[in-house]
This record gives sequence, structure tokens and C-alpha cells, in this order.
Amino acid sequence: MAKTSALFIGNSFTARNDLPGLVAQLVAAGGKGELGCELISISGAPLRTHLNKGEAHKRMQSQHFDYVVLQEQSTLPIKNAARCLENIRDFDALIRKAGARTVLYMTWARRNAPQTQDALSTAYIEAGSATGAIVVPAGLAWQRCLQDHPDILLHDKDQSHPNPAGSYLAACTFYAALFLGRSRSIPAIAIDLQDHEIDALHTAALETVRAFNKGQR
Repeated sequence: MAKTSALFIGNSFTARNDLPGLVAQLVAAGGKGELGCELISISGAPLRTHLNKGEAHKRMQSQHFDYVVLQEQSTLPIKNAARCLENIRDFDALIRKAGARTVLYMTWARRNAPQTQDALSTAYIEAGSATGAIVVPAGLAWQRCLQDHPDILLHDKDQSHPNPAGSYLAACTFYAALFLGRSRSIPAIAIDLQDHEIDALHTAALETVRAFNKGQR
């Protein structure tokens, strides 16, 4: 089986509930080979902090990654889309030089401000268009799931970070965007969620990615 490698760069929205590990479990369960994941996370940090520290650049220079996943600070795309784009452009240049593909992890609106999802999504979509990066529309999958299944909680108690269901939905969206191929379903992994919740999260991820890809053509 082929082995794919990914470096995740972000903050607690990526680290919470081990999102990279969940994606790796899905890849293995789906028979897509092995996903080797590494994570560089700084709590609350924007991508500019990672650029300035240089650890991500050193990691990309010292080893090969197929994908480098960028997660911007959760509200920066809303407050300053231009700065967000600048950060992603600068990172993308380093990623391309390292021979990897840039992946943008679109996050979600805070529970008490769902109206901000449009601005957040637009910032990631425009950054993806400007750089040729793959956009994983996790925030749109959250939006769809919250609309269709308001009984399923995705936010943690702070109304910002993901609970286990929220991270699992994000991981399913990654799988659907990067590894689904000709498969039409998301594989099952051991996770402490009810069957009807898992089915709803799978559906939200699949339908969101299909609609997103169709809209980007």
C-alpha cells in the first residue's frame, strides 16, 4: 500500500482531539494506504507566527511531505482576509519549493456567530484560487450539519473549539476531499459516537465536498 505523508500546521483547532490522527485512521480503514502525519501546533497562533518561528520551514527542508495543511487562526480570515491571504501565499511558496502540495483547512464559525461563516469560507476559497491550493471545506460541512441536524453538537463548551464530533466531521471532510477517489462512502473507525450521528457526519462531509468541488469547476 502506498504511504502518503502530511504535515499539519496550525493551532488548537487542528490539535484538539487529534485531527491528524483521525484522518490517518480513516485513510487506513478505507484501504487507501498509510497516512503519516506530523503536527506543528502553537495555541492561538496565526500562520504568520509559524512563518516567523521557522520550525515548519526547517521540517519541510529536512523531510519530504506530500501535503502541507495550513490552518489559519480561527477569526483572522474574517477580520483581515488580506493578511490571511498574505500568510498563505508566503507559506505556499515555501511548500512548493519543498515539493509538496498546499492544503487549506477551512474552519468554522463560532457557535454564537454563525453568520461569519460566509466571510470565513470566502477567505479560504479566494486563497485557494490565488495559490492553486486544495481547500478542505470543513467549515461548510459544519454549516450543513448544524442546519440539517441541530441536535448534533459540534462545538465544545467554549463555543469555539471542536468537540469530538466536530473534529470527526472535519476529519471526514479531509478524507472526502483528499482520499475518497471512486469510493462513495466514508469508512467506519472506532469512535465514541452514536450510529445516527456518524451517519449524519458522513453525509454532511460527502455532500459538502461534492457540492464544493462542483462549484469550483
